[in-house]
Amino acid sequence: MNEPYVHKILTGKVQQIGSSNGASHMDKRWESGMFKREVNGKVWLGKSGLAEDEVADKKNHGGPEKAVFAYPIKHYTYWKDDLHSDFVDIGAMGENFAVLEMDEFSVCIGDTYKLGEAIVQVSQPRQPCWKPARRFRVMDFALRIQHSGRTGWYFRVLQEAHIKAGSDMQLIERPYPEWSIAACNEVMHIDKEDLRRSDDLASCHLLADSWKRTLHKRLRGQESNVEKRVFGPNK
Repeated sequence: MNEPYVHKILTGKVQQIGSSNGASHMDKRWESGMFKREVNGKVWLGKSGLAEDEVADKKNHGGPEKAVFAYPIKHYTYWKDDLHSDFVDIGAMGENFAVLEMDEFSVCIGDTYKLGEAIVQVSQPRQPCWKPARRFRVMDFALRIQHSGRTGWYFRVLQEAHIKAGSDMQLIERPYPEWSIAACNEVMHIDKEDLRRSDDLASCHLLADSWKRTLHKRLRGQESNVEKRVFGPNK
């Protein structure tokens, strides 16, 4: 297998889209930082993410545990077919790293990679929200992403540095080979009644705290309602 590779680096500012007088929920005004553009040359990667990158919803996006969002380029072939649209292409998910030779089955929680002089570590799978659905006007898009397992994942930044696209990602540590992103998604979204696996995943030291909290609630019999996250104001 070839070395994992960052093909493109993307950043974006928060934008307002739509109108306060929109005829439907999908037409109403909303704001998002998911409209990314390719970065040429070097860009600073800090603990909270890439320079010049912004998030609109700071409660649910961004921060040290979601510093960088990575998405496999190969998934876009699937989405073009599923949505019957050629507009769904690199950057459509709001990713910062468009990656090759990596996916949810080959990436695990705690995987630590060297990217130039920077060091990043996988913290959690992405749980898709309603904003991709609004962008592409497909009401159940977040659920499609979730059910397909093609979610992408987040990195935390262990060592800050300038980075650039076209760089290999050298795997330097894999402490939890049993917890691939695919396995985490399965526990969180599919095998919800398997409390033993939920407990095992919640015990994964390098899993992001937000995921641990959700799993601990499940173990107490308090399953989270995903309606607000996946549909939000679109309904």
